Amino acid sequence: MTSNNTVSLHPLQITDLEALQEAANKSQDRLVPWYSTPQTVESWREFMQRRLGPNDLGFLVRRTSDDTLVGFIDITNIVRGVFQSGYLSYFSVSPHEGQGFMASGLRLLVEHAFTELHLHRLEANIRPENEKSIALVKRTGFAREGYSPRYLKLDGAWRDHERWAILAEA
Repeated sequence: MTSNNTVSLHPLQITDLEALQEAANKSQDRLVPWYSTPQTVESWREFMQRRLGPNDLGFLVRRTSDDTLVGFIDITNIVRGVFQSGYLSYFSVSPHEGQGFMASGLRLLVEHAFTELHLHRLEANIRPENEKSIALVKRTGFAREGYSPRYLKLDGAWRDHERWAILAEA
């Protein structure tokens, strides 16, 4: 789809199920409590099917040099009309975290969202204690817009989140 010298961004396809499931499983110890992955084969199929569009879109981040899967980004709850907005979630694949792949992938995704998908706004809601994720969105040009107490129910409890966003005009 689109690439730079470091990574390429590929729209998710149903045939990516095994690769994405394996990547998430390899990364599970780092993802908890920040990202909840499906736990059954059926829930993985549902996860994948939802991210094929039109309201949720998934993307694989692959290292350009060897096509290794290094991350996953999705835009969910895309609203058209006067809003033209979507929500981001993402994770890096172990052992490729901390090498700049996700920052490169997120920059490509933002460009794609604004030029190809014609979105106006992308929002990432991040738990305040997730310092690495906050650093990632800062590096990518997102601005902190606010704080949402008890925003999402994760791990059986309502969790506070910081609201980060980037606009097409930014």
